[in-house]
Amino acid sequence: MELYQLRGFVVVAELGHLTRAAERLHVSQPALSAQIKALEEELEVELFERKSNGMMLTAAGKRLVVDAQKLLLAAQALRNEAHNIKGEITGLARVGTLSDPQLIRVGELMAAAVERYPLIEIELHHEVTGTAFEKVREGGLDASFYYGELSHPSVASIALRELAYRIVGPSAWKERIKNATWREIAAEPWIMTPAISTHSQLATALFREHGIEATKVVEADDERVVSSLVVSGLGMALMREDLALEKAAGGEVCLWKEIRLTTALKFIYPSQREQDPVIDALLDLLRDVWGLRAPKRNSASLRASRQTISTDQS
Repeated sequence: MELYQLRGFVVVAELGHLTRAAERLHVSQPALSAQIKALEEELEVELFERKSNGMMLTAAGKRLVVDAQKLLLAAQALRNEAHNIKGEITGLARVGTLSDPQLIRVGELMAAAVERYPLIEIELHHEVTGTAFEKVREGGLDASFYYGELSHPSVASIALRELAYRIVGPSAWKERIKNATWREIAAEPWIMTPAISTHSQLATALFREHGIEATKVVEADDERVVSSLVVSGLGMALMREDLALEKAAGGEVCLWKEIRLTTALKFIYPSQREQDPVIDALLDLLRDVWGLRAPKRNSASLRASRQTISTDQS
């Protein structure tokens, strides 16, 4: 059997769909189907039940996919170790980005990567937050910037910073909404990103907390579009606090009350790839770009610390 056959087996098992798996693997559907059939013939077991709506693992397939995943990880570890022996890190990293490049410091990350890890090729893919999470979990992305509270045992993360959001409306609505109740605010037109995004989920949770929901929703594809639509007078929205304060000071929007919602900006990656040199290199770069390394303590401070402990114990 070949590694590409095992990879095809695992990806079809993850997605449950031959066409989607072929798209991820960049092969034709007939070619992938032939790979699965050849693997079944070699193993002399049926791995999938073919149904009109997709591919389901058989009992044998469920047992064997675990071993196939282990073999693929072992093969990747072997390649990684070979690169380590050569003293270089090479590979492709597909990284998801969010709407604001400045916020996530993607320019600084890329500049540092070119200087420190020139043999790593980084592809940037603009994503909605919820989609980015699913792609990292399913293997469509190697890592991604992300904000929100979704969690899954197969996805690890490091926190980069806190993000806060404020409720804003068009500047011309300042008097109109100043004394508005939650129900009146919910009745105004609201501009939100797609439901899978963290931005939309924050707004929905906020309304649910007050037993209401927005009744007029205009959907925009990312937060920059949301911001521009509020400024143009179309409706209410959540806006990142730094932008909201800046635009309020410039008379472009008005703030509604002092409500402040917070979430965390994170960098997420598959937990099973903790030891992958490419992922490790990305995390190394992020720690420097975001100043996340623990400060080193000099010998004088260590001596002072020991002296304090000794004094406390006496």
